[in-house]
Amino acid sequence: MSSPHDRNNKDLKERFSRKMSIQEYELIHRDKEDENCLRKYRRQCMQDMHQKLSFGPRYGFVYELETGEQFLETIGKEQKITTIVVHIYEDGIKGCDALNSSFTCLAAEYPMVKFCKIKASNTGAGDRFSSEVLPTLLVYKGGELISNFISVTEQFAEEFFSGDVESFLNEYGLLPEREIHALDQTNMEEDTE
Repeated sequence: MSSPHDRNNKDLKERFSRKMSIQEYELIHRDKEDENCLRKYRRQCMQDMHQKLSFGPRYGFVYELETGEQFLETIGKEQKITTIVVHIYEDGIKGCDALNSSFTCLAAEYPMVKFCKIKASNTGAGDRFSSEVLPTLLVYKGGELISNFISVTEQFAEEFFSGDVESFLNEYGLLPEREIHALDQTNMEEDTE
C-alpha cells in the first residue's frame, strides 16, 4: 500500500518530467515579449525626457538661405538662446566648398546650433562680399552679431576638415559643449541583453 506521501512525490515527479504544455510555453514566451516591450517603452521615455531637458530647438542640418530677407528673418526670429552660424559663400571661391562640407558635419554634431549658408550674390549686399573676403562666417545670438570672420579659410591649412572648423569656433567660444550620447550607449547595451 502506498502512503499519501509517496503519491505526492510521484505526482511531483510527473509534473517535473512531463513536457511543457502550449499554454505554459506561451506564458513564458509572452513574459519575454512583455519584457522587450517594457525595455522599448523605458528607452522611449528616456529619449523623451532627454529631449525635454535639452533646452531650445533642434536643427541637425544646414539651412540654405535664398534671399537677404530670409537671412534677416532667420537672425531676427530665432530664440535668444540659439547660436546661428552663417557661411556667406560663392561658387568657385577657394575654400567655400570645403566649408560647406564642414558645416554639414558640424550641424549633425551640434544640433542645437543653427548652421546656415547663403550665396553672397543673394544677400542683397553682394557688392560688400567680394571674392577677397569670402568665405565669410557670421555668428549671431539673440539677434546680435557676436563674431565675424572674413576670408576665414586663411585661418586653416590648404586642406581642412570639419574638425579644424570646430576647433576654430571653439577657440573663440562660439560652440556649446557637444551633447553626450549616453542614451545611444544605453540603447546599445540594452539591445545586446
